[in-house]
Amino acid sequence: MADSLVETPASSSSHLINIGGMNQLPADLQPGSSSGSSSIASSSASSVVASSSSSSSSSSSASALLISVATQPPSHGLNLSEQIMTPSQELNLSLANAGNNGGQLESKESQKSGRPSDCPDEDEPEAKRKKIDKPTTKMIEKLEARLGGILCCAVCLDLPRTAMYQCTMGHLMCAGCFTHLLADGRLRDQNATCPNCRTEISKNNSSRNLAVEKAVSELPSECQYCGNEFPNKSVEYHENNECEERPTDCAFARIGCQWRGPIHEVPSHEANCVHPKKSGAEVMVALQAHDARAAEEKKLFLTLIDLLSYEKIIFNDLQMKPYRTDEYVHRLYYETSRFSAFNHQWVVKAIINKSQRDPHQSCDRDITYQLILKSKTTSPLPMHFFVLRGPFSDIKVDTQIYKHDFTETETESPFHLMPLPDTAECNRLLAAKAINFRLIMFLASK
Repeated sequence: MADSLVETPASSSSHLINIGGMNQLPADLQPGSSSGSSSIASSSASSVVASSSSSSSSSSSASALLISVATQPPSHGLNLSEQIMTPSQELNLSLANAGNNGGQLESKESQKSGRPSDCPDEDEPEAKRKKIDKPTTKMIEKLEARLGGILCCAVCLDLPRTAMYQCTMGHLMCAGCFTHLLADGRLRDQNATCPNCRTEISKNNSSRNLAVEKAVSELPSECQYCGNEFPNKSVEYHENNECEERPTDCAFARIGCQWRGPIHEVPSHEANCVHPKKSGAEVMVALQAHDARAAEEKKLFLTLIDLLSYEKIIFNDLQMKPYRTDEYVHRLYYETSRFSAFNHQWVVKAIINKSQRDPHQSCDRDITYQLILKSKTTSPLPMHFFVLRGPFSDIKVDTQIYKHDFTETETESPFHLMPLPDTAECNRLLAAKAINFRLIMFLASK
């Protein structure tokens, strides 16, 4: 079938010619299609569209030619939908289009403002609406962190692994801080007070809180080496025995290797350590320093064994109590009652930080003591003495033997350091009402 062209004169109406039994409009010419309406309305002249198709098969397939002629005079603003639809259909279509456009605009505005579409518009800037309607969410802390802030020590703000004390108002203090406050009160000659409520604290009116101790033991604590969290009651065992990051010395430290690192790096270090490959002369230098330390320990042991062979040996379980000097600035000192040894009267006196003016302002504290002869003597008394933990005391002290020759003019020995392990032990002794210990004395004459 040959192509055909049909022309129609311009008129104010549109004509639809159906050829080949086709009785429906194309998709772009449907009444509800916006694309078809816009394309037809924009044309100012008449357009003629002819389409033909021929099949290669027999004449059973009918050929159809759809000719749509839309003529629109320039003076009239009518579109194709207005020409095809009835007035009632035109009204329904206009309302539907208005509703769709209004809903799209309203949904876009609600998405921008972050409010539902039925909310009335307000004269507020858009940024302020976001701040009010969409507040920034803060990260919720874990329960363990919140409990840690409540059950921590009021002084050091840490979760202790030791005993927990509380004042009469319930404020918590770990054992180390509690004894430190009591020691400060002793040094200042004042009553120790709680750092929170300023109520008086002492061994009598303060008590341990066992419930808090059990709760703290179950809270997670961070390993100081690997940073992993473990229950507070087992983190110490992990740090000493299980942690792969715990620091360890090299196996060749005895011959001078100064390396110290994580335990998982020990095999690789020892495989490349240069100290085993050193000459004997270089190794002897390190061994001499090690032998010197061993000789000091051996000397102390042999001296003690030698003193135990003396004929005159005596020990006394003593108690030192705190006193104040009569000076303008009262100084704290400790002293025992008189006791008998080798037919003479003796006294042990101790001072804090060598009678420092303000010992409470120092973090490092120590105790020095001396042995004083209170009776007269006609012959010299070469005396060896040292302090030990007795059956009625819990003092932690190392063994350090001192010697002094007591005469008629030399009745006081110099002040010697009481070998305590650390400052915490000194604070614990100062916090107590008295210091209990055992004094061992040896008279050199056999």
